[in-house]
Amino acid sequence: MILDGKKLSKSKKQEFKTTVESLKDKTGRAPSLHVVLVGGDPASQVYVGHKEKLCQSVGVTSVVHRLESTVEAQDLKKLIESLNLDDEVDGILVQLPMPEALKKFDPLKYIDTKKDVDGLSSLNMGLMIKNQAYAEPCTPKGVIELLKANKIKIEGLKAAVIGRSEIVGWPMAWMLTRENATVTVCHSKTRNIDEILKSSDLIIAAAGRPHFVNKDMLKINAVVVDVGIHRGESGKLIGDVNPEGFSEKNITYSPVPGGVGPMTVATLVENLIGLYIIKTKEISSCV
Repeated sequence: MILDGKKLSKSKKQEFKTTVESLKDKTGRAPSLHVVLVGGDPASQVYVGHKEKLCQSVGVTSVVHRLESTVEAQDLKKLIESLNLDDEVDGILVQLPMPEALKKFDPLKYIDTKKDVDGLSSLNMGLMIKNQAYAEPCTPKGVIELLKANKIKIEGLKAAVIGRSEIVGWPMAWMLTRENATVTVCHSKTRNIDEILKSSDLIIAAAGRPHFVNKDMLKINAVVVDVGIHRGESGKLIGDVNPEGFSEKNITYSPVPGGVGPMTVATLVENLIGLYIIKTKEISSCV
């Protein structure tokens, strides 16, 4: 079975459109997302383009602040702080990674927690553990939705998460644990990773290594979610997982492209709408 994120994101798109129209009727304006894009990283340009396109299609206001890679850290900080203070801005996203000159600058710590649409600020990550985050990280949240939409029962599964990044690995492990899976986090120092994967029912591959996972590392009837995306030697997009021969073991998997990617973008819009609803409720309670 294929976990089709593209198809699911399209169905969610109509839900978003209906919700945004209803919110606009009630409040007089649509939710507003501001994206800060520093430099000309090709992958970041593509990601931001997808986000813009979805926002426009569902009626969300989308503004992209494109900055040169030579921008000073203090100027980037000032821009984020000005967006924090702007009542017409509901969600702020700083597209990562930062250019080399800004590698030591952490923009996430300057974003207002209530406008942190990516759910990656320290406070939102901490609040997530208590199920109180204003928004949760988009990619792992999208993975959970993709699994549930395909009626994959997570509870009781033995799951392996490959990768321990703050963006995917760690929040993914927590969300699976919250869904009552038993989770092992694998990384570059993990011993006998083949044995761990072979005994796992569910694998989330976020290793950042092309075709790292193959059929010989998996058990029959395993479920594999591929978070990776790379440009292969032929120029085609490939993931961390090589799906060749998966049918022999009846393995369910998410394709690249068309699996997790569309769900990440859809979850971003979902988070923005959620932040906007929280904000309007807080305003109405103060009136």
